[in-house]
Amino acid sequence: MQEHSLGKKVKRLRNSQGISQEFLAEESGLSIRTIQRIEKGETSPNGDTCRKLSDALKVSPNDLMGWTQVEDVEFLKKLNLSALTFIFFPLLGILVPALMWISKKDKVKDVDKIAKKVINFEIMWVILLFLIPVIIKPILFGFIDLLMEVLLSSFNMSYSRLGFDHLTDAKIIWILMYLVNIYYIIVNTFRIHDEKKIKYFPSIKFLKN
Repeated sequence: MQEHSLGKKVKRLRNSQGISQEFLAEESGLSIRTIQRIEKGETSPNGDTCRKLSDALKVSPNDLMGWTQVEDVEFLKKLNLSALTFIFFPLLGILVPALMWISKKDKVKDVDKIAKKVINFEIMWVILLFLIPVIIKPILFGFIDLLMEVLLSSFNMSYSRLGFDHLTDAKIIWILMYLVNIYYIIVNTFRIHDEKKIKYFPSIKFLKN
């Protein structure tokens, strides 16, 4: 069914541009037999073949390959949930979704969009995780200390940090970050199930859509 859809798309685009199968074969670098088989739905072209066809037909690969992509919400949910592997080791939250993405790239609708958002967030999360002892902790707890001192001084009270050391401070932030990551993954899994856009914050577009 998918092959027939792509074949019809290729044939329709070719006819609308008034070009022959021979010309399309020459422009794309594919054999005329390959073009004929694709248009008849006798073969399922790979990503490279689709890109050659899209260049020759002057359309974007997404427009052309979108006809071969299937909707698989369950896979998208599993891809999103695979980021929970960060619990065992932070980098797994990046590597596992990336491997699942590669396995279904150009085959499942919206897989690129979901995978890139998840991976971008997990990359940002890992960076922040390792910056905690150096940057985040001093800034956050420095602000808390200043705020508490100002508030308590108005009541002629002194502020004590309850004996927390620097390692305890870092552990508190790490625990909060792990909880935030888990929260985002679970909430966005429900959003995928409801066919809504997923939202991850903060996130930098290391992988652009």
